[in-house]
Amino acid sequence: MFVLNGLFKLAPNGKMAIIQNGSPLFSGDAGSGPSEIRRYILENDWLDCIVQLSTDMFMNTGISTYIWICSKNKPTYREGKVQLIDASHCYEARRKSIGTKRNDITDQCRELIVKAYGSFENGAVYGDKDGIYCESKIFETVEFGYNKIVVERPLRDENGEVILKKGKPVADASLRDTENVPLMQDIDRYFEREVLPYVEDAWIDKKKTKIGYEIPMTRHFYEYQAPEKVEDIVARIHVLEADISASLEKLFAEEK
Repeated sequence: MFVLNGLFKLAPNGKMAIIQNGSPLFSGDAGSGPSEIRRYILENDWLDCIVQLSTDMFMNTGISTYIWICSKNKPTYREGKVQLIDASHCYEARRKSIGTKRNDITDQCRELIVKAYGSFENGAVYGDKDGIYCESKIFETVEFGYNKIVVERPLRDENGEVILKKGKPVADASLRDTENVPLMQDIDRYFEREVLPYVEDAWIDKKKTKIGYEIPMTRHFYEYQAPEKVEDIVARIHVLEADISASLEKLFAEEK
């Protein structure tokens, strides 16, 4: 609602930035108020960029925060697109915290973020990935949208026969399920590929289909981290066990 209020007051060629928590990115199911607000902003092509900051940036909260940059007059090369910038690694730890504020955005951090925004490059990294850096990705606006479809299966009697009403199978509410189909994909083809091979008697109740929008920052910037090798874990456990044993022996020797 804060974003909508700002957009309402924004000049026809205006641009604004507003800081939010993570909830407005994904809260609310398709058709809900939060999802419809995202839909309204994105389908009007007013969302220009979202910058994810690090945690522990403010005194009274340790959560991650996000800067939404909205524009009612995007340049041509940004039309129909949204830039996401992960600047969660773009900070410097304070020598002394102020409440929950443990991190600062330095001049270097600001320069990296501004450079990422101005360059408007997909998959580009700015800074040192082993230290302070941010990463930029570009998406088509439609990529954040999806059709939430309702998948029904037939109700059966005690003999396993499908119950019909006016020649059509009656839906079993206990078997009802949903699927989120990206807007860029054909619903019927998705259903044939992802659902029918596993439940041949299923169908889509198309009257219940709803459009939703979400912006999953974490998913888009996720990087797989290989788990630690079993041998290394076992070796570390042995070291800990030896250390504990030595401490216990010393303790019992002192009691004697």
